[in-house]
Amino acid sequence: MKSENGGRALRVGLVGDYNPQVKAHVAIPKALALASGEEGLGVEAAWVATSSLGDDPGERLAPFDALWCVPASPYANTEGALGAIRFARERRVPFLGTCGGFQHAVIEYARNVLGHARADHAETNAAAEMPLIAPLACALVGARGRVRFAAGSRVGDIYGAGEAVEEYNCSYGFNPGYLPLLERSAMKVTGVDDEGGVRVVELPEHPFFVATLFQPERSALAGRTHPLVRAFLCAASVEGRAHKR
Repeated sequence: MKSENGGRALRVGLVGDYNPQVKAHVAIPKALALASGEEGLGVEAAWVATSSLGDDPGERLAPFDALWCVPASPYANTEGALGAIRFARERRVPFLGTCGGFQHAVIEYARNVLGHARADHAETNAAAEMPLIAPLACALVGARGRVRFAAGSRVGDIYGAGEAVEEYNCSYGFNPGYLPLLERSAMKVTGVDDEGGVRVVELPEHPFFVATLFQPERSALAGRTHPLVRAFLCAASVEGRAHKR
């Protein structure tokens, strides 16, 4: 498949364990199709099961122009998902993490950049010494809520607005007790809810590394193109052209 401008199709790896019963998994290909159609970009998306990712995921992931770590964790292979996120972060591959992808992006960063090897997810390790991802005070299953964006942030620029209402389907989020860790790091909190709960993080120095607790892909189920998905593909297109030079 080629894009409308004659270039080869962008290859997007969907890191997660596909389940047709998961609404987000059904929505993601639709979201990519809507965004690629608006941008005139050909896109080939492929599911990358976490069980297929070993200690060194580079060979499996190298063919992709962008990686999306998708919802529906716990993953079959948590370390595989974390390895894919690390690959995207270190190799500067455009990355989008939504819901479970957000949760694991924060864990990967805490472990491999901030040096907190015990950072963990309370859903898979209830006795975690450092439950960076913990149960939300109020579960966000099938919920909608306002997200406020930080001034000057990439996500704010993408939306062209200071806030948006987004859809969730999760019961776990960033543990606010560990917020000082991010405040001192290069991973920036750029979206919060009305109570200050972390809803978006990004790495400003990365070509595109954005993770959201909400699920932007769900807009596709109503036939709407989401600005984050469109920006994700545009970043992949730019980086793909740069790498061909």
